[in-house]
Amino acid sequence: MSKKVSVGGQAVIEGVMMRGSKGLATAVRLPDGTIEIKKENYESFSKRNKIFSLPIIRGFISLIESLIIGMKSLEFSASFFDDEEEEPSKFDSWFKNTFKEKSNDVIMGISLVVSLAFAALLFFILPTVLTSFVKSNITKNTIILNVIEGIIRVAVFLLYIYLVGKMEDIKRVYQYHGAEHKTIFCYEAGEELTPENAKKFSRFHPRCGTNFLFLVMVISIIIFSFTGWQSVGQRILWRLLLLPIVSGVTYEVIRWLGKSNNSFASFVAAPGLKLQGITTKEPDLSMLEVAIASLKAAEGIEDNITEEDKGNSATDEENLMNIKAGSEAINI
Repeated sequence: MSKKVSVGGQAVIEGVMMRGSKGLATAVRLPDGTIEIKKENYESFSKRNKIFSLPIIRGFISLIESLIIGMKSLEFSASFFDDEEEEPSKFDSWFKNTFKEKSNDVIMGISLVVSLAFAALLFFILPTVLTSFVKSNITKNTIILNVIEGIIRVAVFLLYIYLVGKMEDIKRVYQYHGAEHKTIFCYEAGEELTPENAKKFSRFHPRCGTNFLFLVMVISIIIFSFTGWQSVGQRILWRLLLLPIVSGVTYEVIRWLGKSNNSFASFVAAPGLKLQGITTKEPDLSMLEVAIASLKAAEGIEDNITEEDKGNSATDEENLMNIKAGSEAINI
């Protein structure tokens, strides 16, 4: 019997991060075959402030929140696969001496700003600039120009995820992405969380970030069409100012898709689900094992954690647990 759950996640380097009712958990498969889990209590921004839980606003807040959590999870997973440490440069030493214990937070903030700037440049500013060429040489019809800009934006997005998917390291991340979806589907269906059970489910999920990003591209065509077609600078400014609205509206659509089973919802979700053929790959049982360990930790299902592991918990806020791979960790 299926059940209503509120679990989401993200693939990381050799692992999966899950957000569940009991907090955040990131599980990573280490080179020695063990699974390392970082678990921490977490209260979403929307629960800390009522304004952040309002429709549309919650969508943009959720996007920023997901980016921050995702970066921290990626940093945690990457820490196990760093090459031999080199002697820090003068800049590294200056940076750490200047910001001290806040160094990681400052780096995280800079990374977030750079990521958002890159996304805005690639998917919004570039299509606008390219469409200006069309206006100067082909047509000045506002409707046609907005449609062309939207087509360019979607094309750039599709090309980007296709090229990224060709990278060998990303292929494994895409497999863990598939493991994340299959595990969540298995949990939603109320079945026992085992790799064999999870493997039976689809790797295409309607609440996936791929769906979100694709719908952002499409919904932006509609919203940006109300801004007219002024100079390049004005159009770029409007697009940047309206990004929170676009992401907020898209978030509400994604929520609706997750709750709806009608034919229209299936039609809206179809392109994003199709794109998951690129951004997810079939995982093996060991990857599903990692995703299950992460979900169980995030949902407080502790049957996969030994008593010794529990005794080694760091604090109530953050627990680091080593779980041996194989039948001792999860029934396989």
